[in-house]
Amino acid sequence: MASRLARPRDDRWIAGVCSGLARRFGVSPGIMRLVFVLSCLLPGPQVLIYLILWVLLPNE
Repeated sequence: MASRLARPRDDRWIAGVCSGLARRFGVSPGIMRLVFVLSCLLPGPQVLIYLILWVLLPNE
């Protein structure tokens, strides 16, 4: 069972959003960060979504 969606206190680089998403979906935080960085090369609101998740996700 996956854990609830929250930003961890121990595995953060910037805000912990990618690490929290990685824990929730059961993948490596490094893979999630790589996917996010690669997605920023595509047009879309990726950075805005990251900022919104930073504000909305609670700390662990």
